[in-house]
Amino acid sequence: MNSLFAIAAGGAVGAVLRHFLTRVISTVPGGFPWGVMTCNILGSFIMGALVAYFAHVFDPPQAVKVFLTTGLLGAFTTFSTFSLESVMLYERGDYYMTLFYVAGSVVVSIVALVTGQYIVRGIVA
Repeated sequence: MNSLFAIAAGGAVGAVLRHFLTRVISTVPGGFPWGVMTCNILGSFIMGALVAYFAHVFDPPQAVKVFLTTGLLGAFTTFSTFSLESVMLYERGDYYMTLFYVAGSVVVSIVALVTGQYIVRGIVA
């Protein structure tokens, strides 16, 4: 139960941080989603650093780990957990599964989003 509360608390903090950062960075003209991209890159970097730190330097309680990774970074980014899982598959030598996971997640997620839009627009219109 402690892990669930830790994830929820981390998620709240991460979501607010992402909102704040994307609002600040979105002031850059041009319409490109610089804020989200910045959160994804920064969060993925921090995820990598934390996972290595936890593995090699300090092993905190599970609640701390999930607060920072699943909760905070999971909500701060739209990408850090996906990045971590992709690298874990690659490091295990599962190259085809890595390719399948990356391509499938990106392409199928975009297709799913467009399909959802299409269905709702068809119902509403």
